Amino acid sequence: MSESSQETFVAHLIELRDRLLRAVGAVLLVFFCLMPWAGQIYDMLALPMMQSLPEGTRMIATGVVTPFFVPVKVTLMVAFVCALPVVLYQTWAFIAPGLYAHEKRLAVPLVVASTLLFLAGMAFCYFFVFKMVFAFINEFAPKSITPAPDIEQYLSFVMTLFMAFGLTFEVPVAVVLLAKFGVVNQAKLKEARPYVIVGAFVIAAVVTPPDVISQFMLAVPMWLLYELGIVCARFVAPSSGDAAADAAGSEVPRS
Repeated sequence: MSESSQETFVAHLIELRDRLLRAVGAVLLVFFCLMPWAGQIYDMLALPMMQSLPEGTRMIATGVVTPFFVPVKVTLMVAFVCALPVVLYQTWAFIAPGLYAHEKRLAVPLVVASTLLFLAGMAFCYFFVFKMVFAFINEFAPKSITPAPDIEQYLSFVMTLFMAFGLTFEVPVAVVLLAKFGVVNQAKLKEARPYVIVGAFVIAAVVTPPDVISQFMLAVPMWLLYELGIVCARFVAPSSGDAAADAAGSEVPRS
């Protein structure tokens, strides 16, 4: 490796470090600002469960430090979501110099769309799925027992569903990327529809609790979002202009 290449590599590492520090700093700044309301933030997260429990029932904490650490974890998660625009900007600022012009035009809409879709998936889970799933579980439970969910297990449960629904709502982005880079076309996407529907229900059965409601509410949006991806794929097919830009760009080394 030449001396100039080593200097370039070190410069990239320094820039990466600086971008990471700025992103982490933004998350920590929001986190410390939200910490005085950590208890209220957890109460908001627990609201769907509390509304489904019998009146007067409260959640429990079996660990000594659990009542402190669980709200802190929830607050850190909320801080990351609030600071997500800064994190995404730092990521974009680092990778943008190495992209072709047409890749830059595609990257910004994809980053914005993927962020909004992930947040939409979390919102759908919180406002619709939790309410129906917890009500179903409470009604199904024998009348001889009093449910008292542990807050740590509840956090693990909701985080799993948040991730499942957030990633599910990214299906259109994945389909658009596959179509843009010529891996599939609209005809192949339509041919794969039956397999996608079956796969959606299989994935939903694996990642959701063992109840029909949550599985159905994950599988159906996954299928509908795949259909949305098929529609969007019509407008992002690879063009000859992109290929020409790639060929021209390959002649000039990118930093």
